[in-house]
Amino acid sequence: MKGLLSVAIIAVVIITLVIIFANPTPLHNGVANTMNTLTLKSSAFEHNGEMPSQYTCDGENISPPLEISGAPEETESFALIVDDPDAPGGVWDHWLAWNIPEDTAVIEEGVAPPGKAGTNSFGKTSYGGPCPPSGTHRYFFKLYALDSKLDIHSESPKNVLEGAMKGHILEQAKLVGLYRRSN
Repeated sequence: MKGLLSVAIIAVVIITLVIIFANPTPLHNGVANTMNTLTLKSSAFEHNGEMPSQYTCDGENISPPLEISGAPEETESFALIVDDPDAPGGVWDHWLAWNIPEDTAVIEEGVAPPGKAGTNSFGKTSYGGPCPPSGTHRYFFKLYALDSKLDIHSESPKNVLEGAMKGHILEQAKLVGLYRRSN
């Protein structure tokens, strides 16, 4: 019985050590280090908050300001996809951009980020603001930290961008804005 108990204790110690040393997230005092967690914010609206009309078809139809922080050190570029999963005909793409420089911390209001732009559901390579036909829609601003730049043509649609990103995503962040037209 003593022998089995000793073997069980040794097995638990080994499994614990494997878990600790196999964990890719560094621990500090038993807490995961989240200092490099990719974050996407906007000074124009809170996550899951109402988007001001100036960023929609009812206003100036310009892109909102975006702030990026916490990118992994290995980041070589960013990609940005803005879409509406609540559109009646399926997901509607509002903005596609990639090969955004890895040191980008701010995307200014109404300004396309440096890099390449893809073709959205409006058939344009620029930001197209929310313009829901009815009800409140969610607009997902999805930022991807990539381990390389993507070798795809400007004006590519979202499916090409997503295919090129496969295997290159280090981390991703999401900001959701809500909008309902006042008709």
